[in-house]
Amino acid sequence: MDPKHRQILQRNRYNLVTALNPAEICNGLLSKGVFTQDMIDEIQSKITRRDRARQLVINLETRGSQAFPVFLECLRETGQHDLAELLQCGDGARLPPPVPIQPSLIPLPVQNPKYTEKPDRPDFTPSRLEPLRPERLPVPNPLSPSSETQVVRPTRPRRDSIQCYKMDASPCGICLIINNVDFDPDCDLKDRKGSDIDCDKMEKRFKALNFEVIAKRNLKYKRIRHEMASLAKRDHSAYDCCVVIILSHGTEANHNRFPGAVHGVDGPAVPVQLITNYLNGQNCPSLQSKPKLFFIQACGGGEKDTGFEVSPDEVEPSMGGIDDQMDAIPISSSSDSLSTSDELDARATLPTPSDILVSYSTFPGYVSWRDTQAGSWYVENLDRVLEENAATDDLGTMLMKVNDAVSQISAKGLYKQMPGSFNFLRKLLYFQSSRS
Repeated sequence: MDPKHRQILQRNRYNLVTALNPAEICNGLLSKGVFTQDMIDEIQSKITRRDRARQLVINLETRGSQAFPVFLECLRETGQHDLAELLQCGDGARLPPPVPIQPSLIPLPVQNPKYTEKPDRPDFTPSRLEPLRPERLPVPNPLSPSSETQVVRPTRPRRDSIQCYKMDASPCGICLIINNVDFDPDCDLKDRKGSDIDCDKMEKRFKALNFEVIAKRNLKYKRIRHEMASLAKRDHSAYDCCVVIILSHGTEANHNRFPGAVHGVDGPAVPVQLITNYLNGQNCPSLQSKPKLFFIQACGGGEKDTGFEVSPDEVEPSMGGIDDQMDAIPISSSSDSLSTSDELDARATLPTPSDILVSYSTFPGYVSWRDTQAGSWYVENLDRVLEENAATDDLGTMLMKVNDAVSQISAKGLYKQMPGSFNFLRKLLYFQSSRS
């Protein structure tokens, strides 16, 4: 799209989100070749009209040079002449406010933290809030010679407090594993030997963490979306968490929050952004305020990292396997684009991406390495760190340990890998202790 037209859309984002009727215009944009069916499906998956209008504009900004004039034509064909004239003139004046539309979502209560200039004076009074009382340790009786001092170690809180997510349901939640191994010869993607080893490790690990594990193998593009949609439609009310693990080839993709895309065995790639959208608080109400965790073992792009020299005291180098392979192909694009000019649509809710963490096996843009005999570096170390530390450490701390371990491995004595995560969790997350 011409940058001038994109700026007009961005300047008038508020007017479009407020007044546009997406239902009337989608068919025209599809028939005229501006949108694909996948884009229409993505728009229609949104719950409210405002969200559908916003997604339509986001998708429109990613299209070609004819997208803007065709959009104006479709507006006029559907009787939305005021919007068409507004965009035609490039004027940023706002339209008269339309009749309010009652949102279909039930707002979530949000507590606004109170701040004070003096940190040593808490912002509450004893009459309104009961102060926290620390647990007392047993005190030995000096008059009793038989008494012995017992050391009581504080237990990790399992309740849903300001510090930690509630994680004591049984089972704790559903863990979906998508394991793509055998790819169609026509899509020029190699089979992912060693991925079954990763799948077995993750299945056993999350069963030990008290998750109900569902493993799917060799899913095509549409099947990946179907499985995610089915997971979103399930009732998660009795669970405390949801986990999705994807083992596949990957590539770069345009995005506005979570980078990358993962390939179905037939070739087309599903953006990670779209995968996470299925389970956000808007599209899956029964997972609202509960942690949604995504672990992605796939390449973030095609660039190889050769690292840089450091002091020998700073790292403990480790060599990769004898048959390391990559999970990468060149860049692709998705329907999500970065836009910074959207005006706020205020409601008393939590942000849509809240309570989501996406952990990537590699930094965006770079390849991810997998040993055909031992599995991927990332999954191998993730499994080990969870086994050794899940009973004591929170997830964020454990992922840093995974990052450190993987960063010290070298493929073919030359190439490096750096995992990372996009963390939108609001509290600490402790898994249930592993069960033998």
